[in-house]
Amino acid sequence: MVIIDLMAATMGVVMGFLAFLVIGGLTGVFVLVFYPRERRSKPQAKKFLMAALIGFFAALASSYVGQFADLFQSGQILEWLSAIGASCLAGFLYASADK
Repeated sequence: MVIIDLMAATMGVVMGFLAFLVIGGLTGVFVLVFYPRERRSKPQAKKFLMAALIGFFAALASSYVGQFADLFQSGQILEWLSAIGASCLAGFLYASADK
């Protein structure tokens, strides 16, 4: 029974990590692509990777900070909304600072 509980806890952490990687990464890339500004050329792969990493870390940080401040628990919809909002904000700041 203990092994099953340990596996469930471990899989929950891994799945949460992967979910934030996908959600934060996609949100960061979408903000970079759809940010309204005049471009001289298409963004390079390096900029897409950087936007995805910034979005991922923002989503992960918002989740940990919100749980630490007792605003929500893991898996609640408010956690997902804060992760999406934080990664959008971080992506927006990255895209607007890009010259």
